[in-house]
Amino acid sequence: MANILVVGPHPDDQELGMGGTIACLAEQGHDVLLLDMTDGEPTPYGNPATRAKEAQAALAALSPDPTEFPGARPVRRVQLGLRNRYVEHTIEARHMVAGVIRAHRAEILFVPYFEDAHPDHRAVTRIVEDARFDAKLTGLEMPTPEGLTPGAPCHPRWLFHYYCTHLRITPQPTFVFDVSGCEAKKEAAIRAYHSQFGVNEKNRPVVDWVMSATRFFGSRIGTAAGEPFFAREPVGMTGLASLPL
Repeated sequence: MANILVVGPHPDDQELGMGGTIACLAEQGHDVLLLDMTDGEPTPYGNPATRAKEAQAALAALSPDPTEFPGARPVRRVQLGLRNRYVEHTIEARHMVAGVIRAHRAEILFVPYFEDAHPDHRAVTRIVEDARFDAKLTGLEMPTPEGLTPGAPCHPRWLFHYYCTHLRITPQPTFVFDVSGCEAKKEAAIRAYHSQFGVNEKNRPVVDWVMSATRFFGSRIGTAAGEPFFAREPVGMTGLASLPL
């Protein structure tokens, strides 16, 4: 089983972009940690306490049912504490993320797609891409967020980009992850952010758009639901068993 770190600029980005994949990976027994770079506030109808409560409700929606998946770990999350709308690609931010990578012994990283209209999203992706390199450097101590245990230098083998972009683009993914059976968990996790997608009338259609896209990308691989990802590095195969034929 793998240690997986999913980084989002704001609480709800991971759920929107790859909530189904998070739920499926957790059901499969992987150790999934969500890293929120900011608390996502202020927003028109939210506040830090409300957003934090919603983020925990989203975790509950994504985590495996222990009666159905005995031994599977619940999905966890930590927050880095950067300032929403002011995220910058700095050495300090890189080292903070590198400390999380080390603490989680992350083998696989997921970050937002690198083309985006939101400055926080672009900055976070650059930060994590560079932190992946920084995490392996020996002789450098890295800060560790409260609740995590400091770890030794390590280098995640994979980094994938998920789509949660503010640009009106159609994703051209490298691969699509089959999330059939986890669609309801994804939708429940998104709807847990009631301050963002419930009381905010302007954002209510977002949930339907996202779920429609999930069904669409599933249709591209011949399944009920799927989520798109982009990889800069080649993804290897050991056989054709996982290909929909």
